[in-house]
Amino acid sequence: MTIREFKMPDVGEGLTEAEILKWYVQPGDTVTDGQVVCEVETAKAAVELPIPFDGTVHDLLFPEGTTVDVGQVIISVNVGGGAEPEAPAAPAVAAAPAQEPVAEPAAEPEGRQPVLVGYGVAATSTKRRARKTAPAATAPAAPAAPAVVVPEQLNGHGPAAGARPLAKPPVRKLAKDLGVDLATVTATGPDGIITREDVHKAAAPAAPAPVAAAPAPEAAAPVAAAPAPAVSSALSEARETRIPIKGVRKATAAAMVGSAFTAPHVTEFVTFDITRTMKLVEELKSDKDMAGLRVNPLLLIAKAVLVAVKRNPDINAAWDEAAQEIVLKHYVNLGIAAATPRGLIVPNIKDAHAQTLPELSKSLSELVSTAREGKTTPAAMQGGTFTITNVGVFGVDTGTPILNPGESAILAVGAIKLQPWVHKGKVKPRQVTTLALSFDHRLVDGELGSKFLADVAAILEQPKRLITWA
Repeated sequence: MTIREFKMPDVGEGLTEAEILKWYVQPGDTVTDGQVVCEVETAKAAVELPIPFDGTVHDLLFPEGTTVDVGQVIISVNVGGGAEPEAPAAPAVAAAPAQEPVAEPAAEPEGRQPVLVGYGVAATSTKRRARKTAPAATAPAAPAAPAVVVPEQLNGHGPAAGARPLAKPPVRKLAKDLGVDLATVTATGPDGIITREDVHKAAAPAAPAPVAAAPAPEAAAPVAAAPAPAVSSALSEARETRIPIKGVRKATAAAMVGSAFTAPHVTEFVTFDITRTMKLVEELKSDKDMAGLRVNPLLLIAKAVLVAVKRNPDINAAWDEAAQEIVLKHYVNLGIAAATPRGLIVPNIKDAHAQTLPELSKSLSELVSTAREGKTTPAAMQGGTFTITNVGVFGVDTGTPILNPGESAILAVGAIKLQPWVHKGKVKPRQVTTLALSFDHRLVDGELGSKFLADVAAILEQPKRLITWA
């Protein structure tokens, strides 16, 4: 039998780790080239990983919920077509050096690991983190893999000797703070994962180390007190829930902090009468050219933004710190902030400036539905130039949005409400809303920001300007 390994690929740009959300196969299952074997969550999105060869699943090296470094083997497959007798095959390789079986799959070209249609893997992506090969002395302890010695292999009892201990990021940080070496901790979690309690137990004996010379009765006192932290932890868990910061939420938090403390934000507001646009929305719903398409206020707001960008092209730019240049974009990749169960994501519509109203409606619908299903790809969230965030759907009047990194401006749309408004010299009930524009003051000065925001409001007050100004 011939075993081939499939490593965790870099499914985005420069990602270093991903969490295995779900396995779609089990040992013994037959897989074919291109078949999806698992779903993983990166710092950008959840994606499905297809395997690039045929065979029979030999072993799954990590359980669901484990965060795995890019380049680590996650699944091994028997591609030789032979049976997998564990015990009889073990003597055949017992005398063989452990290095040769590991070297065999490593000789395979790195570029032969496609992971997603349309996404290649950098030639060096799986070489970022060198993996330690298990000592030859431990080879007899893994009879389940007669053809290949896999250091990280799990046999239902945790990692093999020399492998990286299994623990989630918060637990690793706790161990680091307490000065505990995870390699010395006994794991009690499912599938050999080290828990917070395991780390606390490992740290407890370390506390009385300075008084090791004390008499035996005194040394026993800390042992008797060991259950106290567990009781405290149990009480704490009853009042609090701790959620690991990872995946999309972790990446979003880092991006927002970086943006807030890198780009000098300025926010301007405008409140106006949007009644005519709301009437146009109702008219378009019955228009035969828009039949079968979703028509809502966001569609016309997005179109108004695109027209305003055309009138004020300098608003659509980026600040290149490394090159010390301002990059003017002659295209608009329109980002739409979407709240999902995995956190806030901002996919964008490529070349939205070139789309007609029906095309823009279709693109918006596809973007929203894909985001809700959790199927947004990393590529869909890259390259944005301008973003719209609709806080009005939550009944919020307005806000001060933070720029999406790499962009110069973001527009927040508030709730549209019926309010008393002076119209043609009389106070009447009108549909009113507030827009908030945040922009990077390095790129956009007050005049440009004000003109752009005023243009968006003017178009939505008099939507016929969508035609006259386009």
